[in-house]
Amino acid sequence: MARYFITTAIDYPNSRPHIGTAFEKIGADAQARFRRMEGDDVFFLMGNDENTIKVPQRARELGLAPKPYVDEMARQFQDVWRALEISFDEFIQTSEVRHHVACQRFIQAVFDAGDIYKSVYKGHYCNGCETFKTDKEVEEAGGRCPNHPSVPLIWVEEDNYFFRLSAYRDRLLDHYANHPEFIQPESRRNEIVNLVKDELKDVAITRKGFEWGIKTPFDPSQTIYVWFDALLNYITAAGYGSDPERFAVTWPADVHVIGKDITRFHCALWPAMLMSAGLPLPRRVFGHGFVYRKNETTGEIQKLSKSLGNVVEPMELIERFSSEAFRYYFLSQCPFGGDGEFSFERFAEAYNSGLANNLGNLYSRILTMCLKYFNGDLGDARADQARAWTKGADFPALIQDLRARITAFEYGFAFQRIGRDVVDLANLYIQETEPFKLAKTDLPACKAVLINLAEWLRTTAILLKPFLPRTAATFYQAFNFEEFQPWSSVSYQDAATPLLGPGLCVTAPSTGGKPTPLFPKIDLGPSSG
Repeated sequence: MARYFITTAIDYPNSRPHIGTAFEKIGADAQARFRRMEGDDVFFLMGNDENTIKVPQRARELGLAPKPYVDEMARQFQDVWRALEISFDEFIQTSEVRHHVACQRFIQAVFDAGDIYKSVYKGHYCNGCETFKTDKEVEEAGGRCPNHPSVPLIWVEEDNYFFRLSAYRDRLLDHYANHPEFIQPESRRNEIVNLVKDELKDVAITRKGFEWGIKTPFDPSQTIYVWFDALLNYITAAGYGSDPERFAVTWPADVHVIGKDITRFHCALWPAMLMSAGLPLPRRVFGHGFVYRKNETTGEIQKLSKSLGNVVEPMELIERFSSEAFRYYFLSQCPFGGDGEFSFERFAEAYNSGLANNLGNLYSRILTMCLKYFNGDLGDARADQARAWTKGADFPALIQDLRARITAFEYGFAFQRIGRDVVDLANLYIQETEPFKLAKTDLPACKAVLINLAEWLRTTAILLKPFLPRTAATFYQAFNFEEFQPWSSVSYQDAATPLLGPGLCVTAPSTGGKPTPLFPKIDLGPSSG
């Protein structure tokens, strides 16, 4: 069994997660679920970035000490992720003792390697990013931070320790050339290559005068700077500094899933840090796009921002609709490698079209006919007679393409293929065979059609499992497919081959001969948004 280690960015706990943050998590979760179906031993890591100057500031506002504050925020974050069915294996908090130990060991190793020196830093600092900004970035953004234009930049002059990042220019460029898969999607690679070629400078990795955070072992008056500390969460969770045996089999990470705005930290600073410490580099960094919000009054497309009042929390959508509706919209309608757009109007349209009218309607129609015409019992079902609904399509080739799409984080394309080549075929098959008419004239023929549609439910359940785990399980458990193969053991490849047997029957709950509706249509009304 192959090991597969996937991570997301760790989040600042100064406020609850919004839909843009959740976009990253469900994208990583779909990959983790798919890899488990492929038979990999998946380790899926998430967490919170707690050693920031924002933490004591926010805790003070609430009348709390920093540690109780970050612990409560970690609980709230995990509540949201569990509500979204995020299947993380571990949630790390960078205020944990094990992370402090790992950071101090790592920075000492880099210091011993001769890659850390003390100097005076002078430059623009953004409290929003907790990052020093280059003169070029400030100039291009009109004297502001490009990511936080509403947050005034601070001019900072202080004694810091610096990491000799510039010394790793050639090694980084060689790594990019020898491992083109390292930076994904490809659109991010040129940006990073150009940055490393032309703008790679040594970076400050400590701050002076802060009590909250991790003290530098060779100078306790300095605190390890947030990015040097935060990036190390990946190796802390893998066992660095605490469990050498676990670290040896877990690291390196197979993929870091992060936002495009922090790609440069993960693709330049992070690998150089690892090179300095003599540790292997992650195999891939995938920089996903942003989610923008459409102003439904003006039509303007805006970045999510508290100051604009357009932030939407995941729990708002989950409670009003469902976690499956949330996952469906952002995985199918927003390109994971690019930028997506959210509006309540678009959300409702996608939900009604894709879930209520298509998946939910097919589920209801198939089970209703099985219950009405055969009391839910379809008898013996031969697998070799249950593929008529495919109309001769090359399903092994379809499965291979879907696997490639998912591996590349091309979820939108995968949904398009499932919709066109699987869901639409079922609708066409019903339209052409008219089982509701056959029930009056030819019951054996009607049963054969419904056996095909039962097999369609099984196939679709498998294909949707990484994306819509609850819907997929509901589809699979609509019939007694568990008797033929346990749901927990299905692989994506199993969708390519029919698997039915004797005694096929409906097992889904029903009321009055009709199954419970999966996706009732939604009407947001004129006041929504």
